[in-house]
Amino acid sequence: MSGCCTPGNAHAHTPTLALLPPAAPPSRVARQLLALPGGSYLMGTDDPEGFPADAEGPVREVTVAPFRIAATTVTNAQFATFVKATGHTTEAERFGFSFAFAAFLSDTVADISPPVEAVPWWRAVEGATWRHPEGPGSHVTDRQNHPVVHVSWHDAQAYCAWSGTRLPTEAEWEYAARGGLEQRRYPWGDELTPGGRHMCNIWQGEFPTLDTAADGHVGTAPVKSYRPNGFGLHNAVGNVWEWCADWFTPGQESSRAMRGGSYLCHDSYCNRYRVAARSSNTPDSSTGNIGFRVAADPA
Repeated sequence: MSGCCTPGNAHAHTPTLALLPPAAPPSRVARQLLALPGGSYLMGTDDPEGFPADAEGPVREVTVAPFRIAATTVTNAQFATFVKATGHTTEAERFGFSFAFAAFLSDTVADISPPVEAVPWWRAVEGATWRHPEGPGSHVTDRQNHPVVHVSWHDAQAYCAWSGTRLPTEAEWEYAARGGLEQRRYPWGDELTPGGRHMCNIWQGEFPTLDTAADGHVGTAPVKSYRPNGFGLHNAVGNVWEWCADWFTPGQESSRAMRGGSYLCHDSYCNRYRVAARSSNTPDSSTGNIGFRVAADPA
């Protein structure tokens, strides 16, 4: 286990997939990115609700150069276009399984899918892929504008190479997710539900047995389900974890950083839907709550 939020697989030393050549410029994907000015900001948090063991703090001044970033995470439709153009096979497809949340599985699939030790609400599901998020019998046909999931860091890198983009660094991701608000807990401020309005897709109710869907969603939500932040980013927290370019721990090349939390985050278990929160997984791992958002250098 790489953390409490997502299970990891046993293939941590699998060689990186061969990256595909970039699409001929100008890439359609890159043209749609938001241009951010960069600059200095206060990164990290000393919030008592944070997790010091995740190295969320200390708060420090960080400077990022101008860059571009996607308004949303990559959708199933966008990933399908990439796969059609390149024939890419994801690592979940190569390994023959991925991790899915038990409550979302059919009885048939759940019965044959072993639970993950210590976090039995996760199951190792044969046939779970980006096309079949809950394994055999499920499909993304009606989820084209939802974030693609069951994609590893290597898969995200392959998409970036094809689209002429890259993954954001953690410093870029946090700068963008803050939307210009200095040291606020969320992309919109310090209150989780200002005026009673839900601003992100996370778990409500009792984790892991009951999600009341008070925010309107169980599982993933369409990538533009909530108001964008001050920089125009949708769903920067909640919905799905987002791969970043960096190693989680500098000098330890074992796990890649992820940001943003997911639809499984709950304040009783994993309140990592805060802007400064971090998690990680091995670069070949995939689950039903990990996706990615692309970035690029200035045009």
